[in-house]
Amino acid sequence: MKNNVQNIILILFLTVSTYTYAQYDKYYYFNRGRDHLINGHYAYAINDFSILIQADSSWYEGYFFRGIAKYNLNDYIGALQDFNKAVDINPVYTQAFHYRAITLSQLNRFDEAMKDYETAIDLRPDNIGIHFSRGITYLMSQQFDKSIEDFNTFLRREPNSSDALLNRGTAYLMSKDTVRAMDDYNRAIYFNAFDPNAYLRRARIHAMRNENQKALKDFDHAIRLDSTSSFVFFNRALVKYTLDDINGALDDLTKVIELDPYNALSYYNRALIRSQIGDYNNALDDYGHVMDINPNNVLAYFNRAAVAMELNDYHAAITDYDKAIELYPDFATAYMNRSIAKSQIGQRESAHKDYDVAQQKIAQFRRDASDSTFSIFADTSRTFNKLLALDADFTKKTFSNKLENRKLGLMLQPMFKFSEGAPKPTVALDKQYFFPMLEDFLRRENLHSVALSNQNIEIDNITLDRMDSVAEILVRSDDGREQALGYFIKGMAQAQIKQYSNSIGYYAKAIALDPTNIFYYLNRSVIQSEMIDFISNIENTIPRLTIENNVVSSGNVTNRNVYNYQEAINDLVKIETLNQNFAYLHYNYGNLLCLSDKMPEAIDAYTKAIKQYPYFAEAYFNRGLISIYLRDTEKGCIDISKSGELGVNDAYLIIKRYCLNDE
Repeated sequence: MKNNVQNIILILFLTVSTYTYAQYDKYYYFNRGRDHLINGHYAYAINDFSILIQADSSWYEGYFFRGIAKYNLNDYIGALQDFNKAVDINPVYTQAFHYRAITLSQLNRFDEAMKDYETAIDLRPDNIGIHFSRGITYLMSQQFDKSIEDFNTFLRREPNSSDALLNRGTAYLMSKDTVRAMDDYNRAIYFNAFDPNAYLRRARIHAMRNENQKALKDFDHAIRLDSTSSFVFFNRALVKYTLDDINGALDDLTKVIELDPYNALSYYNRALIRSQIGDYNNALDDYGHVMDINPNNVLAYFNRAAVAMELNDYHAAITDYDKAIELYPDFATAYMNRSIAKSQIGQRESAHKDYDVAQQKIAQFRRDASDSTFSIFADTSRTFNKLLALDADFTKKTFSNKLENRKLGLMLQPMFKFSEGAPKPTVALDKQYFFPMLEDFLRRENLHSVALSNQNIEIDNITLDRMDSVAEILVRSDDGREQALGYFIKGMAQAQIKQYSNSIGYYAKAIALDPTNIFYYLNRSVIQSEMIDFISNIENTIPRLTIENNVVSSGNVTNRNVYNYQEAINDLVKIETLNQNFAYLHYNYGNLLCLSDKMPEAIDAYTKAIKQYPYFAEAYFNRGLISIYLRDTEKGCIDISKSGELGVNDAYLIIKRYCLNDE
């Protein structure tokens, strides 16, 4: 559907009027934002339209085009907010209603989408593209007859549209009319022979009809046109497996995993094939990947236990059967198999109990096979070694990856510290953070090349030598404040070359000489944290927020590789006693609380930072990430969207992984 939006964007640019603005800057950012949009540079476009909106909050086209950019980055929540604003400012803006309807469809809010489509059609009955978009929404909401009607309307005006033919064909296919679906796919290929999607869809009908050689030919053609489509490789793997091309199926599944390392379904299918051909160790590895991505996949545990049984590793098998039964207590076959495993290691009484439970489950299943959604797990005649297709019964139940891709190593945006050569803020002047004590400190100490930054700044040896020379002059002064500044500069220089102990020592001297300077505490706190991170990195346990099973690495080394950030936290607590109004204090505090596994307290700290600096992009990002971790996904995605709007490009990776509807 996104491609349909992108195809219409160019038409929009030809029809949207351009005004003569009093200020050249507005005109410049508007046009540059549109250029970025056309070229697919969506994050840059968002930045330009945000600057434009800051300059003129009544410019509804700025909100509209920023919404288009957010949509193309899968930020549907942010796009919806911008389209809402465009409609509020201009209640007869047809395109805003049109694209708000498209966005609402992506959020599965179909009733609201239909109202917007009706409004858009009333405003512009001649705009045939609205029928195309509504046809897709009807398709998404499984109203196939209405979808076909809209595509019929569109095709009467645009009979050669391969996109419309493909979508109508899919509506026919979902209505079980494979003949008309195939006819539409053939026509789509006739009008556009270079669209890999057309061959993919036709191939799937061939596969449904067991015309596997024809399906294979179409999949091959689709891959020649687009060798980056993991979906095509996945489907071709299933066909190759059906044709007993085991090595070919394994190669295709491996290619899917190369293209999409978090594709649990491909790991699962590859594990099944490997176990079937006796490649047990690699099968175990693949099942492990499935569990890393989706720890609630009952079939992965069940089948890995079967592999362990083949290897006579009965203890491992029992552990996996335990987990399968924990996830679905009605899984009779798991009880039966666990009984066998226990018998093999002499646990006969426990094995007998498992056997009795299995028989009870089987009897219950026979009485009412439809009693439970998961009653199939009580059917001991059923096997679970069949490859799963994307539309298989278990796909949504056990392979949903909306919040199950937990080992992504999603890093918090880093803490802020003073650095030599750090870039200055690029946001508009009226949106920059202003803290009088900070401005006075930098001006009074002539620190013109120093700025607060959360980036790793690389500086050359010449700069380091210059810093050291300046610092030496200052520390030899008779003035205690100047001496403190000299040690502060030495601390920054030593941190640059990862001499953390030296850096912390110099900050300690600066603080001893000037104990009310909150910025010295700030930098020492960050360097203490960075030293912990460096140590943990050596031990390959980098402290970071990972969306896992409520596991967050924490920070100072103990015998169990758990880390304690208390000394770093103490410095921030000291700052708070001196001045509570410093936004970066609360932001850094939020990071340390998060790494110390104090999530609600971290959210509170980020909230304080945002209250003091409403444009604090990194604080929105980190607060959103923690909210997602705590399963408050809607609130988290709103924060992540806001951070993207304010310039954090990492936001769109999070949105794509966690904020999209996959129902």
